[in-house]
Amino acid sequence: MTKAFLIALRTTIVTLVLTGLIYPYVMTAVAQMLFPAQANGTLVTEKDGKVIGSELIGQPFMNPAYLQPRPSAAGEKGWDGTSSGGSNLGVTAKKLQERVAADVKRLKEENPDAAGDVPFELVTASASGLDPDLSPAAALWQAPRIAKVRKSSPEEIQAIINSAVEGRTLGFMGEPRVNVLKVNLALDQKFGRPAPVPGQDRKEEKKEEPAAGGAAQKS
Repeated sequence: MTKAFLIALRTTIVTLVLTGLIYPYVMTAVAQMLFPAQANGTLVTEKDGKVIGSELIGQPFMNPAYLQPRPSAAGEKGWDGTSSGGSNLGVTAKKLQERVAADVKRLKEENPDAAGDVPFELVTASASGLDPDLSPAAALWQAPRIAKVRKSSPEEIQAIINSAVEGRTLGFMGEPRVNVLKVNLALDQKFGRPAPVPGQDRKEEKKEEPAAGGAAQKS
């Protein structure tokens, strides 16, 4: 009995040391040497080195001078990196339908010069609520509004967006995408930071919702 207990105790200690100490430290060291940016959260910084976010976590940009992201249901006010998730509202939920309709109306009013229907991803949240990317089409749809506020041309804004398009991962996984934070940083570097708009700047009231893709139809 005592011998069996000692064997079990030694096994437990060795397992804890190997998997709880040695393995994590070795993996952390390897990650820091081979992939330091990814290991530290793929952080995005300004020219002065100030961290303004992560490429992997979406954040709100509702100032009309910025590329705006998808809605979010992560956390109480959305875009909460500590509370990833969707609203769990089904497509027949009245609350979801009303919210989407209100967002479609708002986006049409805010983007009167945009061509075509409101991109569906701009009125629906991802499953995580933290999607940092948009499709190139959804980003380019916003170019006329950004150009007007930035006193530039749609073509110049489109060029900035197109230069930020990332292809499929490994050439075949996923779809081409545009990182919202990186594009907005590029806009600030090109034109300067816009004046804050009360209730419409980077950290403001946020929304909620679920996941989807496509294009919302005009009413």
